[in-house]
Amino acid sequence: MAQKNTSQFSVREYRPSDQHVVMSLFRDGILENVYPAFFKAMSHPDHIGIALSISMAGYVLGGSSYFQALLFGSAWAGLIYYCCHEIYEGYVMRRLAADMADVQANYVDNPDNGFWVAEVGVNDQSKVVGVVAVMGKKGGEDDDRCDDRNGGMMRGDAGDGSYGEISYTVVAFPWRRKNLGCQLTQRASDFCKERGWSRLAVDVSSPQTSASSLYQKLGFVQTASHSYTHTNRWFSRLARINVTRLEKFI
Repeated sequence: MAQKNTSQFSVREYRPSDQHVVMSLFRDGILENVYPAFFKAMSHPDHIGIALSISMAGYVLGGSSYFQALLFGSAWAGLIYYCCHEIYEGYVMRRLAADMADVQANYVDNPDNGFWVAEVGVNDQSKVVGVVAVMGKKGGEDDDRCDDRNGGMMRGDAGDGSYGEISYTVVAFPWRRKNLGCQLTQRASDFCKERGWSRLAVDVSSPQTSASSLYQKLGFVQTASHSYTHTNRWFSRLARINVTRLEKFI
């Protein structure tokens, strides 16, 4: 069954005509993490305790009003949702103003970067249902890590310290669980091998549990974790979003 799912897709390099669908896939693929992030944050014991305390305060201040209790609790939940939304919306806006502003120039025309789309035949027409982007990075002291799960070996890169980093991988919802994510990751890995790099890295936010599981299934291991999300630090704290660094020797 897995082979049948794999064979129906074709992965090719990005074309300027793909811009509209690629932008849509990218935005939708990132923003779909808002709700998982919100529910994950609200299920944390600290947030549950705060929500109950605020609701109780509303109940007391409102003269034993259940409406006031619900209103106060909803305000807290609304704040958490706002923080989660701002983190992912801010990420989308930054990327659209940077590398995604001109995919052709920033990826396709740059020999150290790559951008590919996955197509599938639908009603005798080709439809783009997935994307993967890779950026070449220059290694430094921060990239040399010792990881017991990799035998305690120091990270080895190309002679100039270069390695590949997956900027993002997005698969349209109806086409998930069909091995397409594996195909796109393999294309990124093949690109790194062609460039002579021995390492591929990717950052995954904590709500992206499926993506994290997929990468670990493909041999990636965690090498770092942080809570820096390029937004207001209080947003990150309230949303309780962590970013995990996953890497793989190739």
